[in-house]
Amino acid sequence: MSRWTGVTGLAAAVAVMSLGCAQGPSAPTATIEDKTYAVTPASVTVTAGILTGEVTEMKVTERVEAGSDRIVTPAKLSGMLRLKNTSANQTVRLVAGRILYIDARGRPIKLEESRTEPIVKFSTYNNERLDPGQDTKQSVDLDFPAEALKATKLKEIRLELAYIPSPYQEQTVNFIVSIGEGQ
Repeated sequence: MSRWTGVTGLAAAVAVMSLGCAQGPSAPTATIEDKTYAVTPASVTVTAGILTGEVTEMKVTERVEAGSDRIVTPAKLSGMLRLKNTSANQTVRLVAGRILYIDARGRPIKLEESRTEPIVKFSTYNNERLDPGQDTKQSVDLDFPAEALKATKLKEIRLELAYIPSPYQEQTVNFIVSIGEGQ
């Protein structure tokens, strides 16, 4: 008899757990949308010493919840940075690039405290060294200050490049030899 009582108790427990775990109607999930801001101009030519190039495909994107406009992912500046070493006799080792967002009064617009400073890193293989005439391209995806999204707030974007030039030389060495029979 106690055996049947145990089985019945177990069956009742399973039934209660199954009914208790049944899912009710789920709450509607919020739709997340990308909100894109055009950067004008979308492409610019840049020159820094012996480096020339361009920044292309610039845009600012943030992810927002449809309907409430609640920001899910803060704004980011994206684009493509292309650089070319125009020197005839210097190799360039790219160290880093730093982006500054400048307001109408010529002052940098600060990022929110929880955001990362916008640094372009040239650390991938074969992307950090440019011999004369060589070029490279690097995608850019950097934090963008919310304050800069306000109308007439952002005046310019400044790219500060850090690089190390070093002499690039090609030399020829001749040495005298002779061929004789084995000794």
